[in-house]
Amino acid sequence: MIDPEFIKILVHAVSTDIFHFLVIPVAIFSVFFYFFGVVGILQKDAGKSSARGAKRLPKVTIQIPTFNEPVAIRCAEHCLKMDYPKSKFEIIIGDDSSDGNVSAMINDFARKHRIKVTRRGTNEGFKAGNINNMLRYSKGEIIVIFDSDFVPPADFLKRIVRPFDDPKVACVQSKWSYINMEQSPTSKFASTVLMVYHNILARLNNAAGSPLLFGSGEAVRKNVIEKLGGWQEGSVTEDVEFSVRALIKGYKTVYLHDLSVQGEVPYNVRSLRTQQRRWAYGNTKAFLEHKRAILFGKLSFFQKVLMSFTMLGYISSFFLVAFMFFGAVSFMTGEPSQINVVRLVVDVAINFVLASGFTFAGVVALWKEKKAHHVFVVFFSALTVGILVSLSVCSGIIKVLRGKPMYWIVIKKKGNVDFIPGTYGLTAIKR
Repeated sequence: MIDPEFIKILVHAVSTDIFHFLVIPVAIFSVFFYFFGVVGILQKDAGKSSARGAKRLPKVTIQIPTFNEPVAIRCAEHCLKMDYPKSKFEIIIGDDSSDGNVSAMINDFARKHRIKVTRRGTNEGFKAGNINNMLRYSKGEIIVIFDSDFVPPADFLKRIVRPFDDPKVACVQSKWSYINMEQSPTSKFASTVLMVYHNILARLNNAAGSPLLFGSGEAVRKNVIEKLGGWQEGSVTEDVEFSVRALIKGYKTVYLHDLSVQGEVPYNVRSLRTQQRRWAYGNTKAFLEHKRAILFGKLSFFQKVLMSFTMLGYISSFFLVAFMFFGAVSFMTGEPSQINVVRLVVDVAINFVLASGFTFAGVVALWKEKKAHHVFVVFFSALTVGILVSLSVCSGIIKVLRGKPMYWIVIKKKGNVDFIPGTYGLTAIKR
């Protein structure tokens, strides 16, 4: 019979060795985020360069894809207020809803305004299938896409079309801000995660000439969508996948940090886990599909590095979760007599610093957004909600590596929960 004490000693030795090995990848990812955080501190706001008028105002089609989300009406209502020639833009709601009540509300609103509604009777291909279908009915030279929970400012169209004065520009992405950041500790954490990307990584990608689309608050030339074969149906991050294809083909993409559009973030843990699992799956899958062109194609060295890190950054969750797990096992299986309190405190502090690059970048992002007063709530959420989210991210990546499909699930949104039939749920939005 195997001696339990021997098993304990063996587990302790193995877990300690694995823990020490994992210090290397965890530290590497962390150093990247520390670097990005420092860059974020040094970055200066360029002012509203996109506020300068475009040389010409092209015909624009605004697409609002939706699935059982009455909050799409709120988005359309804000789009109607665009400060853009009325003859130069149209609005289409792509309603894939299976709920007849939602479709009836959308119909009622659309009839009272100059809005088209398209329906397929299915949600096949998810959002990508919906916007591909809308493209058939779109007359605009430029296609602007908003998720249903977004509320664009009145000057959005005038500013997002400006980069298209350059005929080589195919895609333009605006910065996201957050309607409901103050709603819960989870929404504050979710907002901070996105702030790291929008305030730091997206700007670095833009400087390298390789910013990616985010799926909402974006504008794309219709003829480029058609030339590249449309959006990849079935993809859960069709935005990232399409922008990678555009960059590979030599088109320019632009990120406008000075043009902000508000949207919702998940406000409960379940929705945040669903969102991050989906994004981890989609980004990793898009990279694997185009890895050869990204790594060995005509992109510059900095484009390759930044695009790879942006799309594969979720993999850091694997190492971080394993790092914490084996560290805990090593500690719990060690002999109490071997524990030196001073040494333990020093080791914990060192390991915390080694693993906290993303936390540092998050603090910088909060500071850049003048939200530094949320730092303690976000820090606590990172140690609780963040661990659960990391586990979901790992499950998403495992699905990709196993070749399993990921299905689109609509996450809970405050705009849908608060929606009041007959009023279109048009509550005031603070800017």
